[in-house]
Amino acid sequence: MIDIQYIRDNPDQIKQAAINKNLNPDVVDQVLDLDQKRRALETEIQQLRAKRNQLNDQLKNERTDELIQESQALKQQLNDKEPELKQVNQNFTTAMLQVPNTTLEEVPVGKDSSGNVVVKTVGDKPQFDFTPKNHIDLGLSLNLLDVDRGSKVAGYRGYYLKNQAVAMQFGLMRYALDKLNAKGFTSIMPPIINRKEAFVNSGHFPWGEAESYALIPDDPDTLDIVSELGAQYKNSKLDYKSDTYLAGTAEVPLVSFHAGETLNEKDLPITYAGFSPCYRREVGNYGKDTRGIYRVHEFMKIEQVVLCVNDFDESRKWHEMLLQNAEEMLSDFGLHYQVLLMCTGDMGEPQMKKYDIETWMPGRDTFGETASNSIMGEFQARRAGIKYRAADGTLKYVHMLNNTAIASSRMLIALWENYQQKDGSIKIPEALVPYVGFDTIN
Repeated sequence: MIDIQYIRDNPDQIKQAAINKNLNPDVVDQVLDLDQKRRALETEIQQLRAKRNQLNDQLKNERTDELIQESQALKQQLNDKEPELKQVNQNFTTAMLQVPNTTLEEVPVGKDSSGNVVVKTVGDKPQFDFTPKNHIDLGLSLNLLDVDRGSKVAGYRGYYLKNQAVAMQFGLMRYALDKLNAKGFTSIMPPIINRKEAFVNSGHFPWGEAESYALIPDDPDTLDIVSELGAQYKNSKLDYKSDTYLAGTAEVPLVSFHAGETLNEKDLPITYAGFSPCYRREVGNYGKDTRGIYRVHEFMKIEQVVLCVNDFDESRKWHEMLLQNAEEMLSDFGLHYQVLLMCTGDMGEPQMKKYDIETWMPGRDTFGETASNSIMGEFQARRAGIKYRAADGTLKYVHMLNNTAIASSRMLIALWENYQQKDGSIKIPEALVPYVGFDTIN
């Protein structure tokens, strides 16, 4: 969330930021209009209360019909104005949540992925003296993957990992945790069933609500109706509002870990490595990557989250360090990758600056996204109410950043496809061998 005073002082800048992110800038005028209405109502209500209090004091010594009628009239005006203010405040809060974050000056302006800038390319593509397989064929031939039974049991984009693939998935998670622990990160396994407030705090809602799995509320009446409908409830027009959802990243619960708290500057930065399953509906990617495990509804991930002082030089420094952490892991595995500086039209609403890391995947004959690295500024901290007391005694909102360390399914694709051998086996990178207990899958 952006400071309302900043929006008042810089409306054109905020509108342009919305346009650059392919969003409707009219929400800025809506916010300012509601802000003006609520402030006018607050002033009017304060004046009415003051006048009524003064009149009530007068009534203690002088009770006349005229004064009593005037007091009752003031009470009625307050009864009319207070609900109006409550509704305006609700509308104002809703509108404020629709205002996207601004971007840093070095972020390129662009409509879509064509405006992204390749910052660097590292490593070389693997050279094969045979026709390489994609991860699906490798997974099936080595009994690592079953997508047909996965779809049968879990539906669209469902899959089973089997045998050494299971060891690889958990080995990747443990490897990433050890890597980040050595750098001073605190490991956390957060709850992944989160209240709606947590998604609002992280900035995933309202924009990304359609991408999240909503859970049926614990309302007895609702549960009775759902029970009667049975398996057909998904197709019904049942009217209920969910209060809990499945998070698509550990970022969601970690942003709210310190919600409502006031920290001390001496305790910053705070760095977390969150391990969690992740759940995403992928409704915006219908028809894309429908087979295999590149784009799935559930996977495991280690997410880096940082809380630092309210200073963009410090945030930029941490942004580069988070990027370095993710790059080190790819380099440890000997993978070919590129780093992109994302343009305004290809980054999320809460983000001020974003890098994507794309890793070479021979089966796709191109790079595939394996990590995202973002500066959020105080956008999330304002929503979550996370402040710190600075050395000079002032209160400030923390800056927050996040970055993927390792996402299981896409890293498995990269490793299987890049390390496949002519005889159909898969070599395991040396750095990962201690975490899986074998050096070859055959």
